[in-house]
Amino acid sequence: MSTPLKIARLDANQADFKQHLDALLAWEGVSDKAVNERVEEIIAAVRARGDAALVEYTGRFDQLNVASMADLILDRVRLELALTRITPAQREALEVAAERVRSYHEKQLQPSWRYTEADGTVLGQQITPLDRAGLYVPGGKASYPSSVLMNAIPAKVAGVREVVMVVPTPRGEINELVLAAACLAGVDRVFTLGGAQAVAALAYGTESVPQVDKIVGPGNIYVATAKRAVFGQVGIDMIAGPSEILVICDGQTNPDWIAMDLFSQAEHDENAQSILLSPDAAFLDAVEASLNRLLDSLERADMVRISLNTRGALIKVDSLEQACELSNRIAPEHLELSVADPEAMLPSIRHAGAIFMGRYTPEALGDYCAGPNHVLPTSGTARFSSPLGVYDFQKRSSIIFCSPDGASELGKTASVLARGESLTAHARSAEYRIKP
Repeated sequence: MSTPLKIARLDANQADFKQHLDALLAWEGVSDKAVNERVEEIIAAVRARGDAALVEYTGRFDQLNVASMADLILDRVRLELALTRITPAQREALEVAAERVRSYHEKQLQPSWRYTEADGTVLGQQITPLDRAGLYVPGGKASYPSSVLMNAIPAKVAGVREVVMVVPTPRGEINELVLAAACLAGVDRVFTLGGAQAVAALAYGTESVPQVDKIVGPGNIYVATAKRAVFGQVGIDMIAGPSEILVICDGQTNPDWIAMDLFSQAEHDENAQSILLSPDAAFLDAVEASLNRLLDSLERADMVRISLNTRGALIKVDSLEQACELSNRIAPEHLELSVADPEAMLPSIRHAGAIFMGRYTPEALGDYCAGPNHVLPTSGTARFSSPLGVYDFQKRSSIIFCSPDGASELGKTASVLARGESLTAHARSAEYRIKP
């Protein structure tokens, strides 16, 4: 066995627990000055020189000999070819996952609505999809076909006419699973672009890349910084922090299962966070033993070790009720309720991106094929944010139709309020409609 983990052991009732927890949760994802300046330079170049800048940056950053934009475009035939290049088992898994994700998100569709008041005034809401959405997908060996499904399928279910995907292919590395997922998800156009230059191209458009209305999908610090910079020109899904899991366990689940659930987030990257809450101190000991025993069996053991040693924790609580209070304080991206009666705890949970109920529902199922979206709020933003969904690709327009009688009555109210704000043009506009 290698050197034991140095994962934090805390007690929710220790005097300095709040300070320890705040330090554990602290995450500052703001780019430094150098990254911001580089991103601004790239965005400006893409806006000024369009395709030429994209070709130049792709050659420089992805080490590709690119002659023109034609070398950076993949057509539908190429996506369909990817389906034949993956294994039958991989294709079946993608198809099952895609169908489950589609079925779940179809239930999020909301109809337009309106109602008519007694005087004939009609009020309502018209729901329309975005015209075009851009999907950023990390490329090369660190590729995630599941993210393609989770981002593109809700857009298509929402009715988005065109989904444009950008995916870098560093050193020419193409992930066939990613392209196959794009084919199954209904992606319309694919450009082998990455980094801040891909975000800029989607936000402002070039001779070849169409301008989109919203950009979704994960990326590195340059991608996140670029998304923040173009927000307002286009919509974005979120600025995501490191992946997180919080497990609440009553001490009756197999400790190896819980250890592997904690590993499942820690293997994302060194900054990922895995936390376990339990009222059973002996169980925390057992999980720690499992973590140390199983760690060396992981392909990404070195990364997992850093993640658990720097941002992981095993926390003793007095009760499951206290665990729920602490969970709401943390507002985790993923929350596992690995207890005998998760339904009884559910009403106490106010802030969580996704809630995994019971001992047989590991977070990993949600990442791939359960159906709900795996694009979730991180870094405590579940206090005010929700998972990505169909509603993120739709707009709501208010519908107002006034009958003559309705306009006359509403005009009286509007007139009083407008004159109270010294906005006389507003008042007179409303007063013109008042019946004598």
